Amino acid sequence: MRLYHGSTIDIAKIDLALSKPNKDFGRAFYLSDDRQQALEMAQFRAEFEDTEPVVNVYEFDEALFQEFRNKRIEASTEEWAHFVYDHRTEPHGQTLHDYDIVYGPIANDRVGAQITRYKQGYITFDEFLRRIQHIKGITFQYAFCTQRAIDKLQKVL
Repeated sequence: MRLYHGSTIDIAKIDLALSKPNKDFGRAFYLSDDRQQALEMAQFRAEFEDTEPVVNVYEFDEALFQEFRNKRIEASTEEWAHFVYDHRTEPHGQTLHDYDIVYGPIANDRVGAQITRYKQGYITFDEFLRRIQHIKGITFQYAFCTQRAIDKLQKVL
């Protein structure tokens, strides 16, 4: 399977320690099987950083999924919203699970504002769930959460 990571740099060696905490599924290396989604993320970051977008391409042997602890979230459900909320608000930036790979929907870019509204009691959890669903329709991401899983990614481009 071909997976894509949008960035502003070429990533030859993935270092999990460089991944940012408090992301949707915790500290991880995030990829998409949708090249366009990765390109849009790269363009967004490039504009913010005033640089050029880079789409890193990797191969992952799908047969290897059985070697890892996986979590699959197939839709923007209440479980997914709790998973995202808990990781985005974890005060120490810790990952709150022991999965090697998590697959699930991408929360929209305004998730931080919605977390604040929910924490302050301005919106209900159901409204929080509705608001963090991706505006353009559901898009999915793979979070490679352990170095053991990351080591199975083979850089293509």
